[in-house]
Amino acid sequence: MTTPNSPELGDSWPGAEGREWSRARRGQGALQTLEVAGRTAAVSGREGRAWRAAGADTAAGRACPPPPGVPGEAERPEPELVEVEVGSTALLKCGASRSQGNLSHVVWFSVHKEKPAPIFRVHKGQGQSEPGEYQHRLSLQDKAGTLALTQVTPHDERIFLCQRPRSQEHRIQLRVYKAPEEPSIQANALGVSVNSRELTEVATCVGRNGYPIPQVTWYKNGQPLKEEKNRVHIQSSQVVESSGLHTVRSALQAQLLKEDKDARFYCELSYRLPSGNHMKESREVAVPVFYPAEKVWLEVEPAGMLKEGDRVEIRCLADGNPPPHFSISKQNLSTGEMEEETTDDNGVLVLEPARKEHSGLYECQGLDLETTDSLLSGPQQLLVNYVSNVSVSPAAPESREGGSLSLTCEAQSNQGLEFQWLREKTGEVLERGPVLRLHNLKREAGGGYRCVASAPHVPGLNRTRLVHLAVSGPPWMASKQRKLRVREHARLNLSCEASGHPRPTIAWNVKGTASEQDQDPQTVLSVLSVLVTPELLDTGAECVASNSHGRNTTTIFLELDSNRTAGLSTPTVGPHARANSTSTEKKLPEPESQGVVIVAVTVCLLVLAVLAAVLCFFYKKGKLPCGRSGKQEMERNTSI
Repeated sequence: MTTPNSPELGDSWPGAEGREWSRARRGQGALQTLEVAGRTAAVSGREGRAWRAAGADTAAGRACPPPPGVPGEAERPEPELVEVEVGSTALLKCGASRSQGNLSHVVWFSVHKEKPAPIFRVHKGQGQSEPGEYQHRLSLQDKAGTLALTQVTPHDERIFLCQRPRSQEHRIQLRVYKAPEEPSIQANALGVSVNSRELTEVATCVGRNGYPIPQVTWYKNGQPLKEEKNRVHIQSSQVVESSGLHTVRSALQAQLLKEDKDARFYCELSYRLPSGNHMKESREVAVPVFYPAEKVWLEVEPAGMLKEGDRVEIRCLADGNPPPHFSISKQNLSTGEMEEETTDDNGVLVLEPARKEHSGLYECQGLDLETTDSLLSGPQQLLVNYVSNVSVSPAAPESREGGSLSLTCEAQSNQGLEFQWLREKTGEVLERGPVLRLHNLKREAGGGYRCVASAPHVPGLNRTRLVHLAVSGPPWMASKQRKLRVREHARLNLSCEASGHPRPTIAWNVKGTASEQDQDPQTVLSVLSVLVTPELLDTGAECVASNSHGRNTTTIFLELDSNRTAGLSTPTVGPHARANSTSTEKKLPEPESQGVVIVAVTVCLLVLAVLAAVLCFFYKKGKLPCGRSGKQEMERNTSI
């Protein structure tokens, strides 16, 4: 066997084996041909016919039949298929294990572009690579003659031949595979219009670095898409990288409908590996679909019954994308015409706070800026529930002590109303109904009363009115005053509180700086700043409260206490600790000081008695001279 531009195989093998190979080759005749991929070089003799019969169609991997008229020739067997992934090692065996024969002398060829070229030689079990692209990637794997090709690339996908002496060559078809990267998908961000008469690109899918070329399938909502005239077109292109790997780009073009506004698209890459068939899916994408509106309508928030004080938003909606330009109009009750309302930048009419005047008929108009078509919504009635004009009669209620009074509450509303009366000071519910009746009024009954008018069918809708009841009578003084212990020449604040109707005025009987504070419309607090003097300690201070019904006083006495300092005197008065009489504090000895005096006197008497007993004892013993004058002195001391 010879190859173009290659020496006789026998020339490269020394010894008897080489000579035997050469004699066999010379006995076959002159120059012969080797058929590779359908092309034939000129040969002669019987050996040429054998080479033609054994030639390979490397592109298709199919055996070619022998030339007609040549008896005894058998069909060439299919090449052995070896599959391997890029980057791994391919193991090439020169025939089946049972028919490997003599493997001590083998020549390996690679067929590239229909030309075989020697790449590796085995002589007496020792392997040697030929110079070229495979020089550093081939090695003898074992004694069985297995050839190992490392770091397989897509360029290695070809037919390899091995030739032994006195044997037919063995062909191996090496198939190379590489899984592509995860597919990337990009949707048309500009969107697709349903009015377009041409197919528009929906999305593109790219699968990189696969081998062989992966197949791309498009899906919409989980269903595969196929070519459809004037509806779906899939355009694919491939790029061969310098590494021999393929990058495929597929563009989906389609005519979308309004129903596709929520459609989800994705692509799938199908590829093969030695382990079998596989596939990878991209993420799902949505594409903006533009379509004209067919109807518009109004939406009001919040939903349900509205009331005065709510924040109400009225907006237009449409079933088109993009939405048309909106305007909102309200019916003028006087003319019956629809008048456009002022909306915010988003076309929303905001009513804040909502009032009963906002009730009425509203409608929305949508203008398609592309087609200039105009659509009108149906009219919608807006109702703002209200409670207004809450009033109480009499507006300024007044009564004398012991009298009776009725308060009547009225209000206006588009809903049925319920009334209740509350005491402002305590929050106590006094009456359920529009009329509050008060009998045998006392001074404590004076103060605030609140009428609450509410619409039970509209949660949170109510209005109130507050009135102040004045119970007339002479001033009412604060009680439970405490006597003040002060330090002489100290600055002291004295306080006096009085209430009544009409509002009382307060005067002091001592000089000082007075200031008044209104506690409520019928109560006043007066604070007097004075200097503690001996005269003030003797007389105390008196405040006088008076109005048109009479007068009342409170007297404050002071007591000197060197161990304490003067401070602010603020009487502590509870709402029920009041009396319509003068509250006086008198300078009387306290029970505690009287007890101390009694104990002191008793102790002194006991001491004197003991002393007298001792003196008498010494007198009787004669140790103390005692005449009449001495006895009289003793009796005088005992009587003290």
